[in-house]
Amino acid sequence: MALYTANQLYGAGTPCEQISGNCTFDITSSNNQVAYFTIETVRNGIGFYDSSSATNTLGFFSNFTNVISLITSSYIASVCVGVGGGSFDFEPDETIALSGSFFRGTGGISLGLTSGSTQFLLTEGGDFIITENGNNLIR
Repeated sequence: MALYTANQLYGAGTPCEQISGNCTFDITSSNNQVAYFTIETVRNGIGFYDSSSATNTLGFFSNFTNVISLITSSYIASVCVGVGGGSFDFEPDETIALSGSFFRGTGGISLGLTSGSTQFLLTEGGDFIITENGNNLIR
């Protein structure tokens, strides 16, 4: 199971692992408020989606527990979870490539991800290494 902390999910978020097959997203929160979790496909070089962009959030969402709402497009999916957190399953139509999407969250949530097939990000000293336009960026 991959674990993502509130600090990783906050703000710009964190790149995802490779996801294929059905995955369970288990969102936990110690706050007394609703929270939001988002999966967003990486945008192209000028900050948009186009015909060459992966449609990472097309697929089958199911098994909602304490999920208030789900909003999706081909590139972004967001859930609003109730107090204490919630969970859902997502099976993408196609494998989501390593670092092909970002996970983001509000409300101090953390995420546990259980997947049929995962591949973890290369890290250096615990920091994610991301390649963008041929440049290695340390997050």
